[in-house]
Amino acid sequence: MKKKQIIIALLLVAIAASLGLFFYYKNNDKAMDGVYSTNAAPDSCECETSWFPHEQTPAPKEGDGSPFDSDNTTNCDFHQWSWQKFLWLTKPLPSGNPFFIDSLDIVSPFMEDVAPELGIKLTLSSINQAGFKGVLLSNPKFNKVADTVYYSIHVNKLLKDKIISAASLINNGKLPVSNSETFPVGALELKVSWISIDAIVKEQQKDYFTTTAAVKNSKGQYVKKTMALLGMHVVGIVKNHPEFIWATFEHKDMAPVYDKKNNSVTSATEKLFYEKGTEKDINGIRWLRGATSPVLPNKAFILYEYGVPKDLNTGDFMATSQKEPANFNNIENINKCVDSKLKDVFRNYFYNGSIWLDFDGVSPEDQVKILVTKNISTATPGALARGSVNLANITMETYTQTFQDDIHKINNSNVISCFYCHQAVITKIRPGKSPLFLSHLFLDYLEITKPTGTAKNANVLGISRERRIQEIDAAKMDQLEEFIKATK
Repeated sequence: MKKKQIIIALLLVAIAASLGLFFYYKNNDKAMDGVYSTNAAPDSCECETSWFPHEQTPAPKEGDGSPFDSDNTTNCDFHQWSWQKFLWLTKPLPSGNPFFIDSLDIVSPFMEDVAPELGIKLTLSSINQAGFKGVLLSNPKFNKVADTVYYSIHVNKLLKDKIISAASLINNGKLPVSNSETFPVGALELKVSWISIDAIVKEQQKDYFTTTAAVKNSKGQYVKKTMALLGMHVVGIVKNHPEFIWATFEHKDMAPVYDKKNNSVTSATEKLFYEKGTEKDINGIRWLRGATSPVLPNKAFILYEYGVPKDLNTGDFMATSQKEPANFNNIENINKCVDSKLKDVFRNYFYNGSIWLDFDGVSPEDQVKILVTKNISTATPGALARGSVNLANITMETYTQTFQDDIHKINNSNVISCFYCHQAVITKIRPGKSPLFLSHLFLDYLEITKPTGTAKNANVLGISRERRIQEIDAAKMDQLEEFIKATK
C-alpha cells in the first residue's frame, strides 16, 4: 500500500474511533457524572425561533418522535417543553383571552365543572393554598389594600376523560383501587393564581395580564372584577413520563429571594407579598397547622431561586440528585432567550423551573413499578428526581416551600417539591397505589363520587359535602406524611 493511502487509512480509523467514543459518552454520560444526562453545554439551552411570534406558538411535541421518545433525554428538553407549553397556552386568541381560558375546562379542586357566574367563564372562588395551608394575602403597604389570592384549575379533555372513566371503573368494582393505569400522553392540568388589579400599584398594572372574572366575595356573592394573573403551574404528560412534568411560572419581582450568603431576606421597596425591610428567619413562609395566619404576615419570600437549593454554610449548590449548575444555568439561559424575543405582556413572567423523574432507558412497566413503590420526592444523590428539586411557586406554595422551622435544618434529605404531596398513594380512607393518584384531582374526584352504602360515605353519615372534603384532605396529608417518613 502506498504511503499516502496508509496515512489516509490511519486517519479514517482515528476519526471512526473518535466518533465511537463521542457517541459512547453521549449515550452513557449518566455513568460519567452519576446524576443526569446533560448532553447540551450548560449555556446552550435556548428557546426556538418557531415559538415566535407569540400568536403562532405551536404546541410542543410530546409523543412518538418527540425528544421524550428516547433513552437519552437532556435536561434542556424538559425546560424547552415547559416554556413552549406555557407560550402555547397563553397565546392570544381573537377573543382577547389567552388560549387556556377559552379552550380548557375550568373545574373545582374536586374536578366538578365550574359553572359560569354573571355570564363570565372565569369564575373564581377557591382561596386555599397547596395542602390547604393558609390563604395568601397581598402586602397592604404595596397598594393600600390587603387582597386575597384566588386560584383556578383548568384541564383538557384527555385528562378529564381519563379521570371520569377510571374513577367510574374503580367505584363500580371493575378496576382495583391499586392499579397500573396511567394518564395518556398530552393530558394536561393547570393551576393559575389571580389577584384583584386593585392590589397592584397603578404604574405596574400594565405589566400584568388582566381579564374579567366573576369572583366570590366574603359574603358568598359573585362580583365582577378585573383580575391579574400572578402564576401558573403547567403539569403535563409526555412519553415515558407518567409522573407528569411539573413546571411553574410566575410574575417577576413579587417577592425577594432569600440571600444565603447573608442568611437573610431583604427588600428596599414594598413588594406585592413582602413588606420592605430585612428578616433573619423563615417565619414569613411558615404557617402552622390550625393557625389563622402565617407566623410572620406580609413577609413572603422565595426560598430558592428557580427551586434549586443551596447550602446555607457555603452558598454553593446543594448536593442533590440533580447536577448543578448545569440545570440552574439552563433555566436562566432559556428565560433570557424568551425575554429577548417575546414582545407582549407575558414577557413579564418567568419560568421558575420544573421537576420530573429520570426515566431514561426505563420500560413503561418499570416506570409504573417505581411510581407505586418508591418515594419519588427523594432528592439525595443517586435518586430519580430531576430539575428543580425544591420547586415551588411563591403564590401557590408560599407556606410549603419547607416544612422545617429553621433554615439551618434544611438539607438534601428534606427539600420539598411537588412530589412531596403528589405521590402514587391514596389516603387512609381507601388504601391503594396507582400512578393516577399523582393527580389530586383524580384522587379527590374518586372519593366524592364514591357510591352510597359505605360506612365512610357522606350521604350515609349525613355529613355535609364541605365536611367530607375537609376529612379527605386531612387524611390525605396525614397519609403522605407517614409515607414520606417510612420511605426516607
